[in-house]
Amino acid sequence: MEQYIVTGMSCAACSSRVEKAVSKVPGVTSCSVSLLTNSMGVEGTASEQEIIKAVTDAGYGASKKGEGAAKTQSSSASAGEDMLKDRTTPALKKRLIASLGFLIVLMYFSMGHMMWGWPVPGFMKDNHVMMGLLQMLLTITVMVINQKFFISGFKGLIHRAPNMDTLVALGSGASFVYSTYALFAMTDAQMHGDMDAVMSYMHDFYFESAAMILALITVGKMLEARSKGKTTDALKGLMKLAPKTAVVIRGEKEVQVSIEQVQKGDCFVVKPGENIPVDGEVIEGNSAVNESSLTGESIPVDKAVGDKVSAATVNQSGYLKCRATRVGEDTTLSQIIQMVSDAAATKAPIAKIADRVSGVFVPMVITIAVLTIIVWLIAGQSIGFALSRGIAVLVISCPCALGLATPVAIMVGNGMGARNGIMFKTAVSLEETGKMQIVALDKTGTITSGEPKVTDIIPAAGVTEEVLLKYAYALENKSEHPLARAILEKAKEENAGIEEVTGFQALPGNGLTAILDEHTLYGGNHTFISSKVSVDGDMQKKAEKLAEAGKTPLFFGNEDRLLGVIAVADVIKEDSPQAIKELQNMGIHVVMLTGDNERTAKAIGQQAGVDEVIAGVLPEGKEQVIRKMKEKGKVAMVGDGINDAPALTRADMGIAIGAGTDVAIDAADVVLMKSRLSDVPAAIRMSRATLRNIHENLFWAFFYNIIGIPLAAGVWYPLFGWKLNPMFGAAAMSLSSFCVVSNALKLNLFKMYDASKDKKLKAKKEKKRSKKEDKTMKKIMHIEGMMCGHCEAAVKKALEALPQVDEAVVSHEAGTAELTLNAEITDDVLKKTVEDKDYTVTSVE
Repeated sequence: MEQYIVTGMSCAACSSRVEKAVSKVPGVTSCSVSLLTNSMGVEGTASEQEIIKAVTDAGYGASKKGEGAAKTQSSSASAGEDMLKDRTTPALKKRLIASLGFLIVLMYFSMGHMMWGWPVPGFMKDNHVMMGLLQMLLTITVMVINQKFFISGFKGLIHRAPNMDTLVALGSGASFVYSTYALFAMTDAQMHGDMDAVMSYMHDFYFESAAMILALITVGKMLEARSKGKTTDALKGLMKLAPKTAVVIRGEKEVQVSIEQVQKGDCFVVKPGENIPVDGEVIEGNSAVNESSLTGESIPVDKAVGDKVSAATVNQSGYLKCRATRVGEDTTLSQIIQMVSDAAATKAPIAKIADRVSGVFVPMVITIAVLTIIVWLIAGQSIGFALSRGIAVLVISCPCALGLATPVAIMVGNGMGARNGIMFKTAVSLEETGKMQIVALDKTGTITSGEPKVTDIIPAAGVTEEVLLKYAYALENKSEHPLARAILEKAKEENAGIEEVTGFQALPGNGLTAILDEHTLYGGNHTFISSKVSVDGDMQKKAEKLAEAGKTPLFFGNEDRLLGVIAVADVIKEDSPQAIKELQNMGIHVVMLTGDNERTAKAIGQQAGVDEVIAGVLPEGKEQVIRKMKEKGKVAMVGDGINDAPALTRADMGIAIGAGTDVAIDAADVVLMKSRLSDVPAAIRMSRATLRNIHENLFWAFFYNIIGIPLAAGVWYPLFGWKLNPMFGAAAMSLSSFCVVSNALKLNLFKMYDASKDKKLKAKKEKKRSKKEDKTMKKIMHIEGMMCGHCEAAVKKALEALPQVDEAVVSHEAGTAELTLNAEITDDVLKKTVEDKDYTVTSVE
């Protein structure tokens, strides 16, 4: 997505106009304009010149974001900071102070003297024409100070794209023109000595209204600009984190250089208390690094040789020497900034409602104002009364409130997520995440830690835990198997001494053998060990219980003697069960996907507390499972590996664990930087709160205009005598946008990790799903020839490829396949499907 800065926009009608103009450019596939950040995101093949020309032709200005800046982390952050810098508020403040100075003088003469008899210089007393001329000159001064309203407003009218400034310019201008007419008529009456007419024309002066409207709208604009500035605080805070310099090693010297000069592969050093300049890998030293700026996690993370470090994190204790792996826009910080910027530049689906309304809102208001004047004149009211009602309609109408209702809430919600390590890539992902009905969780690395750990040590009779661990350590030390690493880590924790073995052999699928002190050591599964040493029934039962709990029992023997069993498992993350429970309390159906066998998967699923377990899924099969789930409701997929990328893309919402692969993160819509499952319900809460806030903003924006416009037009005047002074209309218009933005800022107080107020979101398809499940049919196939998890996966994939089969639960240990069918299918078809894979079907029940 290419991003541009757009100038000259004042309301939602402007952003809608720019969006339509650019969308018509050949080659543009997508265009989204943000009134909040004055930015535009464009996708497609159209050239930069064509896009800028389309914006210019529409009456606005445009330039490429960060144009001329080097593509580096620091310069891109600086360009972003420059784009978000609040230049509007200071300019409006100067305009307001100048306007108020002249307005106070104007109000003194127009209302203070005329209504309350405040004193004026003697030469002006009873000189009504002079009073009128003075008011006109003061009003002209205020209008010149606020000329931007007139330039922008009439430019929009000329381009047939009237905006909020058009309404203000027409309202103020009409007041001034009518008052000027009354002043000239007064001079004519005074020339003819008609003092009654002179006094009458005095009451037709609306100079103070013309000036007051401009001043009050400027007040509203300034309050709005200040509030809008607060919504981008999170993004500006991220940009300020970007380091400006780095200490790199040139030759044998440490040299401080600007961040733009750091290249991939450079060695850089970071002393205690310094910021890490770019992403890298530790090659010397160890330390604790505070990563809260990126992940929101306040506890420092220990770093040693081989560990990765990220730009903008803080080295707290030791001296680190690192090798740069990602620089410039490739760093984690730059990618986070880009995600937040893209989210601000994109548009949520709900925003399209406001856009459609805003596109026709201003022309409708102008039409209503003209009709109001005509109707009151026909009704016999004076020109002054009719004009006052028409002006009130113009100045009370507020397209800004409609245009800001969605983007300010999106920006605040996205900023809240960023501060807590939850990155919503687009406005769409922030809106849609809260609508999910099913959450599919990958097991390894998502529900579990992804790193096997020793869970149980069961020594045989006459053997101590220390001896068992010592021999297991000696044997597994030369193995490269993931389960071996778990035993090595446990042995190091227990300070077990290392013994050097000889004759090491790894027997794939079976186990390990080696020689220690002229004795042969064995390690492996039950089948392998039982062929070498005797395994008593009690130890075998204990091993089976471990396997049923989802653990892998590893047997160890010395010569002809069993040493014992060490169980290894990919342990569940501490927060996983609670996170899953919170999802369920929200009314979400939680499913665990894994390539593990059925028994292990069910054990892990039971510990985690998921609603459903789908086991034996090959990497390419996850996408097919998600495709089927989508028939039952909106599906979010949570994963971390390369094999999860297709499923993340296929799901309605892909959520990537931040510690996962770059491929998974690129394929996802939401990224959880802390790699914690508890951030999934937090993201859903934030999405729901943001959507609720948008609904509130849109309600009040529509409600304000529905109530305000009829009141301004004088609909209630014949019944209750209610009429609205244009000055009060301008004040109300100013406050409406301010209130909408302030309401969005309330999201900063939202507690996304508080589960106490979770409300179940009733899935529209829940009844449909339950009815469908009631109609499902079950069959059990008895199969011979399956030997391992790969066999299970092959049979499962073949059966689930049949359109009549919703799910196949396959177990090579039980020799069965339990089928859930959605339609009748003959046993012969099922039998042929399995036997084509070289397995034997003995019966079908």
